[in-house]
Amino acid sequence: MFHATIEPCVRKRSKPASVTVNRHEVKFQEVRLYLVERKMGASRRGFLTQLARSKGFIVDDILSDDITHVVSEDSRASSLWEWLKGCGLKSLSKMQVLHISWFTDSMRAGRPAAVEDRHLIQDTLPASPESSILAPVAAISQYACQRRTSTDNKNKIFTDAFEVLAENYEFSEMKSSSVSFRRAASVLKSLSWAVKCMGATQGLPCLGEHTKTVMEEIIQSGHSFQVEKILSSERYQTLKLFTSVFGVGPKTAERWYRMGLRSFSDVLAEPDIQLNRMQQSGFLHYGDISRAVTKAEAQALGNIIDEAVHMITSDCIVALTGGFRRGKEIGHDVDYIVTTAEVGKEECVLLHVINCFKKQGIVLYCDYQPSTFHISKLPCQKYDAMDYFAKCFLILRLEASQVDGGLNCTEGDNRGWRAVRLDLVSPPMDRYAFALLGWTGSTQFDRDMRRFARMEKRMILDNHTLYDKTKREFLAASTEEDIFAHLGLEYIEPWQRNA
Repeated sequence: MFHATIEPCVRKRSKPASVTVNRHEVKFQEVRLYLVERKMGASRRGFLTQLARSKGFIVDDILSDDITHVVSEDSRASSLWEWLKGCGLKSLSKMQVLHISWFTDSMRAGRPAAVEDRHLIQDTLPASPESSILAPVAAISQYACQRRTSTDNKNKIFTDAFEVLAENYEFSEMKSSSVSFRRAASVLKSLSWAVKCMGATQGLPCLGEHTKTVMEEIIQSGHSFQVEKILSSERYQTLKLFTSVFGVGPKTAERWYRMGLRSFSDVLAEPDIQLNRMQQSGFLHYGDISRAVTKAEAQALGNIIDEAVHMITSDCIVALTGGFRRGKEIGHDVDYIVTTAEVGKEECVLLHVINCFKKQGIVLYCDYQPSTFHISKLPCQKYDAMDYFAKCFLILRLEASQVDGGLNCTEGDNRGWRAVRLDLVSPPMDRYAFALLGWTGSTQFDRDMRRFARMEKRMILDNHTLYDKTKREFLAASTEEDIFAHLGLEYIEPWQRNA
């Protein structure tokens, strides 16, 4: 599988104070205010915050359990309390939720005014155990392999922004920053509820200062100015375009960008650029392979593979992996494991499948890589390295008649076929469970499972094996469940690994 990486140099924004900014003498230590921006607006909130601080009040920029007085101009009690209860506060019942009139009285008096009934915004919502979301927060692990993550992402507004930032950092070869945003996105994807205020992030792992700054900006403004700046930048858009081509990685894309190239036509017209076979095929079939592949198309490819392997043996295994095994309906390519129960014969099966494709005239591109697997190379210390198994990266011609419901084609395309990316890998049967786990993904799930093995269990896990460094022995596994059991992890189904 090929994974395009991306990322940018970003000027660091000054982050809002996570607790409070004290430029004035604090006179009322027992009172800690939070001004709700809803209905108030950012400008007015900023002005009132400075006014209160100038009079000796503590005003926090982030809603937390340290707050004693919540001040709002929203007179609709139900909507305000619904929002507050969605923030996951432990001490909400102890807070004073007050109308702006209390704040005005306090500013006029130069001290906290006595709370009267007219100041209170009463809770009009019925008590519900579902209103508290702190219980699941407390149980969330920093490792994706200990979280269940379906395809139902409740926090897409944040994770989409984090993906742009992570991609941009990859373009600039700032791996640690990219990993930080991907881990944060992974945590938010696992939540069964939507984050609606920063108080709800308390207790969540992997959320650093930068990620929280972006989240708060989105909560307050509906978008991130930093992300918008990246999306509108010429460099990001150009690198994103170039790396969308099969066979073009971030380094190649960066080189083309520095040459002054900005479009596909620029690249194809540049005499100093010699495209390799993969890149030539990437440009030639770009319209097809840049378009989503459907689950029906993936299953059609599986039928073609089945027909090929069963011509030579009945003990073959053909297993769909990747995002489709995790329950996704669309993907950018299709991944299958093809192997046989007879150890040592797996590569012959793969070669047979490839030859069958060629005889059918459906191969548009083929890059076969023979096995380099040997026990002496294990355990592998390069966690992101491609595995040693025999594999083949293909572009196949898929006919509409082979797909239930037809092809995913653009309007007006009457060819009756499309090009589809297919990756095949063929591990020995005694390594099948490890390969199935690794090729199923998601990438972040795999990374965290390997990190968990290394950090918590003193083991090394990869697509080939599991090695116990304490016992100095390899641990055998015939199923994915065996691997989870060796690591002391509760088994997570493939459809819950969308980290």
